[in-house]
Amino acid sequence: MEIKAPTFPESIADGSVAQWHHQPGAFVARDDLLVDIETDKVVIEVYAPEDGVLEAILKPEGETVLSEEVIATFQPGKQSAGAEPAAAATQDSDAESGDQFASPAAKKMASESNIDISAITGTGRDGRITKEDVAQALAKPVNTEKAPAPASSPAPSSPAAASPVPAAMASSEDDAPAGERVERRVPMTRLRASVAKRLVEAQQNAAMLTTFNEVDMGPIMTLRKKYQAEFQAAHNDTRLGFMSFFVRAATEALKRFPSVNASIDGSDIVYHGYYDIGVAVSTDRGLVVPVVRDTDALSLAQIEDQISAYGGKARAGKLGLEDMAGGTFTITNGGIFGSMMSTPILNAPQTGVLGMHNIQDRAVVVDGEIVIRPMMYLALSYDHRLIDGREAVQFLVAIKGMLEDPARILLEL
Repeated sequence: MEIKAPTFPESIADGSVAQWHHQPGAFVARDDLLVDIETDKVVIEVYAPEDGVLEAILKPEGETVLSEEVIATFQPGKQSAGAEPAAAATQDSDAESGDQFASPAAKKMASESNIDISAITGTGRDGRITKEDVAQALAKPVNTEKAPAPASSPAPSSPAAASPVPAAMASSEDDAPAGERVERRVPMTRLRASVAKRLVEAQQNAAMLTTFNEVDMGPIMTLRKKYQAEFQAAHNDTRLGFMSFFVRAATEALKRFPSVNASIDGSDIVYHGYYDIGVAVSTDRGLVVPVVRDTDALSLAQIEDQISAYGGKARAGKLGLEDMAGGTFTITNGGIFGSMMSTPILNAPQTGVLGMHNIQDRAVVVDGEIVIRPMMYLALSYDHRLIDGREAVQFLVAIKGMLEDPARILLEL
């Protein structure tokens, strides 16, 4: 039996083999995970079609695969006396090399970076160390605290001696000649390379401009504080967050300004009669944008539930292609990282993206008096080929008005 790569959608040309979870000759039970295939957007899991033995791997880790390309051969059948269970075979293979539960890609990356793989905690299946685990270990600073030096030895006075450096670079510096600067080169993941390509294309192919405004978050903060406990009790412990208000406000604004909910396809304008809003999520692998669909038909609790579920799947690397396909508008929240103001980049072929930022108490004038209010800067980046400045400003003003008076969202005013 041939094991094939899954059918990729039209937006994905190919993928690469990220990790084989079993070795040739291992018995695999039906629906056991065989291999992870990384694409430009998500990691796709391929499972065993039935009980049997993985005979041969035709596409090793790191190889590029096309849609429905044969990647392995599989012999169906019940476990024989000579075939070892898959988990045991994997453990023995890893134990022989001295690197328990480490994928070949992780071993290679650790070796190239001069890092001790035995000191890394695996997050993969059965505690297996993955390539991402090694990358995270490289990004962590090493503990540079040393035992007190003898009285006869003066303490180092160089500021660099107390500076944390990545473990791989620290070990390289020990071997490098004095005064030589160290560099570390690692390959881009497919997701990071895809994000880079799409962001550059968005800037090159769209007439992108950004307009700014500020919103008083006091009314929503007061509303959340007043009804949070009651909201959680009524909606199975779902918390009332800020994002659901922004999604609903954006949805109502999109109804009034159809151009912001449209996309450009060649020389045609496609006006969407539905509201699918992407919510940008930052993960260890890079930025992903799962889509909350038909937001005009969802309650605040349903929106919060979907965003929370997507966040969990994104961090676990379990988002599917269907979770991120489409989308007519995007919201990104740099405020959770402390961003004061930024210019978000369009998620092509969409024509608008809303940027949220940090909430800070600022002095503002209300009814002729200076008062302290919790303020947030909003940014709307838009494609000037389709959206005029007047529409963009009015769209952002509409969102501001609904957030500062949340009753307008419910009353559609």
